[in-house]
Amino acid sequence: MEIQGTWKVFLLLLFVIQSFANPRIVRIGAILSSPQNQQIFQEAVRNLNNHSEVSKIIRFEFTSILMDPNRIRSALKLCDELVKKAVHIVIVSHPPDDVDQAPISVSYTCGFYNIPVIGISTRDSSFSDKNVHPTFLRTVPPYFHQADAWLEMLTHFAWKQVIFIHSMDEEGRMILSRFKWLAEKEDIMLEKVYKYPSGIKKFTSILKSLPSLQSRVILLSASQRDAESLFRDAKNLNLTTAGYAWIVSEQALEASTIPVGMLGLKLSNSTNEDVHIRDSVQVIGKAMRQFFVDNSDLQNITDTPTDCRSADNNWQIGRKILEALKAEKLEKGHTGQVSFNEDGDRVNAVYFIRNSQQDKVSMVGYYGNKQATEPALKITGENKIVWPGNLMVKPKGVKISTHLKVVTLKATPFVHTELLSEKGSCEEGKNERICWKVNSTTGEKVDYCCYGYCIDMLIDISKKVNFTFELHLSTDNSFGTLTRSNNSKMKTWNGMIGELVSEQSDLIVAPLTINPERAEHIDFSKPFKYQGLIILVKKTQKDSSLASFLQPFQDTLWILVGLSVHVVALVLYLLDRFSPFGRFKLAKSDDTEEDALNLSSAMWFAWGVLLNSGIGEGTPRSFSARVLGMVWAGFAMIIVASYTANLAAFLVLDRPEASITGIDDARLRNPNENFKYATVKNSAVEMYFKRQVELSTMYRQMETRNYRTAEEAINEVKKGELQAFIWDSSRLEYEAAKDCELITAGELFGRSGLGIGLRKKSPWTHDISMAILKLHERGRMEELDNKWILNESTDCSESERDSAPATLGLTNMAGVFMMVAGGIVAGVFLIFVEIAYKRHRGLKEKELELARNAADRWRGNIEKKKQLRESWNFLRVLKEENQAASNQQFEEENETKDL
Repeated sequence: MEIQGTWKVFLLLLFVIQSFANPRIVRIGAILSSPQNQQIFQEAVRNLNNHSEVSKIIRFEFTSILMDPNRIRSALKLCDELVKKAVHIVIVSHPPDDVDQAPISVSYTCGFYNIPVIGISTRDSSFSDKNVHPTFLRTVPPYFHQADAWLEMLTHFAWKQVIFIHSMDEEGRMILSRFKWLAEKEDIMLEKVYKYPSGIKKFTSILKSLPSLQSRVILLSASQRDAESLFRDAKNLNLTTAGYAWIVSEQALEASTIPVGMLGLKLSNSTNEDVHIRDSVQVIGKAMRQFFVDNSDLQNITDTPTDCRSADNNWQIGRKILEALKAEKLEKGHTGQVSFNEDGDRVNAVYFIRNSQQDKVSMVGYYGNKQATEPALKITGENKIVWPGNLMVKPKGVKISTHLKVVTLKATPFVHTELLSEKGSCEEGKNERICWKVNSTTGEKVDYCCYGYCIDMLIDISKKVNFTFELHLSTDNSFGTLTRSNNSKMKTWNGMIGELVSEQSDLIVAPLTINPERAEHIDFSKPFKYQGLIILVKKTQKDSSLASFLQPFQDTLWILVGLSVHVVALVLYLLDRFSPFGRFKLAKSDDTEEDALNLSSAMWFAWGVLLNSGIGEGTPRSFSARVLGMVWAGFAMIIVASYTANLAAFLVLDRPEASITGIDDARLRNPNENFKYATVKNSAVEMYFKRQVELSTMYRQMETRNYRTAEEAINEVKKGELQAFIWDSSRLEYEAAKDCELITAGELFGRSGLGIGLRKKSPWTHDISMAILKLHERGRMEELDNKWILNESTDCSESERDSAPATLGLTNMAGVFMMVAGGIVAGVFLIFVEIAYKRHRGLKEKELELARNAADRWRGNIEKKKQLRESWNFLRVLKEENQAASNQQFEEENETKDL
């Protein structure tokens, strides 16, 4: 950036050095209204040449002539006295004594040859058309730029609705077009636009319909002559009296018949050509200096047109000079900041705001600022403004009728209706009000009694805001939707919104959802109730399974509890088995194992603690095992308490449930023919589904099934013909509380508010909104909720209400009984197993006994044989001994004999 800036300075210095030796020549021509202005022009150019920054670079030459009232002669003088002298820029005024005559012929001629023209008094809107006046600039803004100041004044006075009256000429069309463009940004509504042909004398036919309109702010774009006739007729029709506000154009403010209380504008220095000539010359000086800096290789301006008889209009340098003039900004001109827009029109001009008072027109403010680059409105004497009717208080700007036409429709519980012929009379003490409805077939009016949430609220608001009302029901009983009528491309609203748009009603008091489509065409109050969408279904009784008592815990937890029992039992056995202080050791020392903690006793102990049953014998004796036993008892207490609490939640509070989970249920997102759901045709709910891309599948599914009213859909849900109905939560919660067979499913979605509908720019919008906020603050809306929406039906049995606990039945506890029965069967089965086992074991014992007896007999026989054998052996030995003894005795006897 520093290098670029240095380079620019270097080029400028180089340009200045070159210019000292050979200054550029710029010729300025002027066509002015008087010799005095010619002298001022010449003096301004001389001063420019004496300027130190300009005189060394550029030398300005000048020539001027008087404007001829005849446009043809004016064009000829331009050609003969200015074009022939090769002027580069022309300053133009108006003919002497004819301020309103525009220099059209001068602009046409210069435009053809690309010669820039600066107008100093011409404000006609036609000169902004660059197709006709391509090289025309002006130091005064066009008349239609008054729309900018008008808009700022409307914003300042907080007027949002206006009536616009304009002539059918180009001035009127241009100011209307600009005002519409500006008003759209500021949300200011044109209630009615009236146009009239210029020069007419009677305005009564146009003005007579103004009193029937709501707006009381009138914008008038008219010439002085037309305004004089219009003001006269407006006064005769009492349109300039108290309650009205008029903002008029500069020309209209000069009318001799202007009434008291008009506001208008006056351009600063609009007729002072002296200062405009000086500002024009200064702009030319600055622009040409910058022009030669940007085109430093251009020694002089060449190829300047010098003959109007030539058809050559290709002077390109003229177009470059024009762009240099448009880009220039004179910060401290005599008329303020002088700059131009793309059309060459002056911007940031200063207007004085004037007020017609008794016998005078006073300045009460201004628009724009000589030092500011952005326009600014300043009302310096607002308390001194005199308004129509010679009042000092600012009008509200709208006609306020205190008797309003209110439309509603039957929408339980917000609006209930009963035929007056059947009821006899409406009880005003119970906030019942008469409301009529037109029979769409016969055209006959039928009287009803209306009451409910909305009627109570309407009565409260009417007392706070101080209005009366006439209540009627919508003919087609619909909120309203945009439809094409008679095969035309135009869409119109029907239903209650259609009545509001067509101004047949002033208010809609019903459960009207606030959404963007409706807000484009009507106004809404602050929401009186916030709600959302919800789904209504028929209750389905949940089947209790045989394993209902197992529901408090997940399967994983049941498995872990069962596993924990056996692990703890095993650890208890091991601790008591190997502890030196366990029963096993003590029992061993006593030579008996009857009281020892074996594995079976440990298992019985663990289950007994968990189930809180008697333990008996076989408890842990060692300290380590007892510590584990205490921990296990604490664990068992927590598990049992948790199970008991959850069992109550699952069994005692077991309720009938909805068949779907909510808006994200797969049966809604992926629809099938067996599951039907719908909403109401042409309703805000249908608009919501149509607007949401992610719900487009559901919208297409519902489109052909939607019902005409909510009542029809709710009845179909009760019959089972419709599986789900999507509608406002307030209504469906009321229906679910009233009918025990119905239930709402899922969470709220598509949250929104319910508001009172009003006409666009209605004067009642703010007051009604404030009244609603006050009702919220003091709790009145909560009272209405409790009275009309949250009241429950008394037809349901206590066991069917959500607030009363359900009692346990056989279906709930069947699983427990089945478990006992299973235990009995298991016991019987096990006893048979034990008997069979015992028999089998007895047979085995008998066989063993027989075997044992046989073995004993065999062992006895063996012993007997052994004893017999020993006896025989003993006898044999004894016999042998006796024989031997006998033999010895015999031998001895023989020996004796021998001896």
